[in-house]
Amino acid sequence: MSDLRVAIAGATGAVGAEFLRLLELRNYPIRELRLLASARSAGRTLRFRGEPHPVEELGPDSFRDIDHAFFSAGGGISKTLAPAAAAAGAVVIDNSSAFRYDDDVPLVIPEINPHAAARHRGIIANPNCTTIVALMAVAPLHRRFGVERAVMSSYQAISGAGAQAMQELEDQVRAWTAGEKPQVEHQPHQIAFNLIPRIDAVQENFYTKEEMKFLWEGQKILEHPDLRATATCVRVPVFRSHAVSLNLELRDPASRDAALETLRGAPGVIVEDDPAADIYPTPLALAMRDEVSVGRVRVDPSVAEGRGLALWVVGDQLAKGAALNAVQIGELLARG
Repeated sequence: MSDLRVAIAGATGAVGAEFLRLLELRNYPIRELRLLASARSAGRTLRFRGEPHPVEELGPDSFRDIDHAFFSAGGGISKTLAPAAAAAGAVVIDNSSAFRYDDDVPLVIPEINPHAAARHRGIIANPNCTTIVALMAVAPLHRRFGVERAVMSSYQAISGAGAQAMQELEDQVRAWTAGEKPQVEHQPHQIAFNLIPRIDAVQENFYTKEEMKFLWEGQKILEHPDLRATATCVRVPVFRSHAVSLNLELRDPASRDAALETLRGAPGVIVEDDPAADIYPTPLALAMRDEVSVGRVRVDPSVAEGRGLALWVVGDQLAKGAALNAVQIGELLARG
């Protein structure tokens, strides 16, 4: 891979910080790094590979001579500036939902549909974090057994709501333990010691947009337009890692052993499954890990002829659910 000129739009946010960590950790081939953020954050200095890098104000002229532009500055910014970055010659890897449902924009998880990236026209969409975590387990099972219907319940870390929400959780815990009243600013209710069963906007069908993303994105990434799926998405007082409970109805019967064998052979997936010995994935253990972990795999007795599986999947929202997946897309492009 030749050295690249790289920009990060949204460099001062939680995902931006994760981009910096992973680009350095994975020795991404960078010869020039441009850090971009809002006018409010411009002038700050962030460190990368031991050197200070100034944060510049993000604008339409920020992408001249850039090869790869990682966007994590919100859907509105992406809609406005990603086309300008692509027109300037950069390949945009966008972490927002702005382009995910555009037929001309690939929606890519490198372990699942790397071929889709080659069809890009200057913009590649990074899937929703919960979709990534879930599909890392669903995809290999679908390839072997055929997934016809998926039911997902998610337990989503506060990192998915951004750096301010993460700080609010910490502040609320400190206030609670000090006997003070926790303050609520960035979530609709107190998140410390609580669950919030609504993420993103409520749609006309009373599902939230976050819940519908699992269906919309699952169909596109798996290239499976007949997939039936439903989800309930819940925000939980966990800092970084999302967990999902999946119930899958299959075309072909699957034993527990066959499912475990399939998952063990899937790239980017680890299996931790011995519940009697308390071996299963937990959000704390998966924080800052690259892999998605699967456990509690069992045949669903409510589905006839062994055509149902239940499983538990955990992955780091900021890493594989966001920045890592985007960086892997960039690595895919760099390899040609």
